[in-house]
Amino acid sequence: MNAANILRAFKPNATSFGYASFLAVNAAGAWGGVFPFLPIKLQEPHMLFWFFLVESLVFAACFFLSIVGSYRMPGPTRLFIVRLSAVPYLLGWFCLIGSMYLDSWMLPLVIAGGGFIGVGSAGFYMLWQRLFASEDSDAGNHDLILGTAYASVLYFALHLIPRAVTVYLIPLVITPFFALAISLRSREIDFGQPMFEDVPKKNAGVYRQAILNLARPALCVGSLGLCAGLMRALAIDDPAIGSFVNALSMGASLITAVAFLVLWQFKSVRLNVVALFRIVFPVVITGFVLLPFLGGGYAQWLAAALHAAYSVAIMLMMIQCAQASRDHGTNPVFVYGFFGGVVYALHDAGFIGGTLAAQTSIPGLSPHAVVALGAGYLLGFMHFFGQGGFRTAMRAPSPIVPDVELVSRTHPHATRPARQNAGRTRPIQDVPAGEEPIYQDRISKQVARIREEYRLSARETEVMEHIVRGKTVVRIAEELVISENTVRMHSKRIYAKLDVHKKQELIDLVDSFAPVASDDTSSQRR
Repeated sequence: MNAANILRAFKPNATSFGYASFLAVNAAGAWGGVFPFLPIKLQEPHMLFWFFLVESLVFAACFFLSIVGSYRMPGPTRLFIVRLSAVPYLLGWFCLIGSMYLDSWMLPLVIAGGGFIGVGSAGFYMLWQRLFASEDSDAGNHDLILGTAYASVLYFALHLIPRAVTVYLIPLVITPFFALAISLRSREIDFGQPMFEDVPKKNAGVYRQAILNLARPALCVGSLGLCAGLMRALAIDDPAIGSFVNALSMGASLITAVAFLVLWQFKSVRLNVVALFRIVFPVVITGFVLLPFLGGGYAQWLAAALHAAYSVAIMLMMIQCAQASRDHGTNPVFVYGFFGGVVYALHDAGFIGGTLAAQTSIPGLSPHAVVALGAGYLLGFMHFFGQGGFRTAMRAPSPIVPDVELVSRTHPHATRPARQNAGRTRPIQDVPAGEEPIYQDRISKQVARIREEYRLSARETEVMEHIVRGKTVVRIAEELVISENTVRMHSKRIYAKLDVHKKQELIDLVDSFAPVASDDTSSQRR
């Protein structure tokens, strides 16, 4: 892997640059608690409160409505999202511009702008998520992460343009650009994939399993959203804090995205959202405990740090939702609607709760102390339910939480003669540090080697092992709780990656690989 390959990973395309433009503009109106490109008179606390209250509630409501729509009426919901995203988004910005000139209508226009932008931004997020999920995992994840990186660059570049120009540049130039980009790219989506052909009501069990798998990660990311919402409420009183929060959030997104892109060129990246939350939780709750003692300057840094972590978590959320749609063959709007609905609803709860806490007068307690107490109480509950809640407490088995998976971009061996030697010598690289892989038998070991050699995802590896063991499509679908069409889709991808055309060729390929270990004790553990 040389520098040229790394630089090639940062080459933008229409998808990544269009998504970057959307994120940069959306950050200007939704991420930091301020309007950095609008006149200062619109940055009064009561204006900011009503805008973000309406925008946040409408935004979260759209996600929950998308769940119902995609489950009961997948076809009409798809057309509705495509046709009614750009218009509300533009109307929202025009309302904000109008409020600059119509003082008597300022508050109604700001509220209307928040509602329209909430609808439009939710629609655009779903369109981009659908596009990323429809692509293969390499292309989809790369476009999403690269777009996140360039969004930060574009956001900071917007500050180099005079404010009076930027106000009109966003709705008249940038918004039509990314709307056109997503419109053109959406026409190239293969709607013959199982995730789009699937009728949710006919496969209720598949969707129920998808929700169970994603519930705990959603609560964990939502906990960060709750904390970010609490601090967002405090940021409204001081627009300068909001600008600082915005800048640090975008900076954190840039650093994380660049780190992922570089690391991905060398090795597979697998992250478990629940495990990450266990690491972050003590840090976050300690941060809130210190809030009453360290005061205003510390609150600024805490708000910025929480929003930065929240921004990174949102990127991981989108990757995991796209991965879930590919693995389960579930409608990407449904999956993203559920995950995003939980996360953004908790963010709204934090924003409303933080506003009420800041206005609550309790003798002997400052507003910061009230916020810290509320945050600690709510975080405790979120941690409890995020770790399985009463199900785990009663020792019932919890659903397995899937990892966020970026399979190494190094090219597999192309010739079959190399397979035998590679199977004997190369170590397992996808096992988390401190853990050892557990194998059922020789086939499990051979499948693990093939997964590493040919860059198969975890779900593709599961399907391949079931095929090699002679199970039918119906049986595989039942055991993995996915539809039969999804099994067939994974089978096609496996055959293409392994360059085989028949089941017997797949079995022969597996037999050509030596087990992972040759010692006598490795049949149980290594």
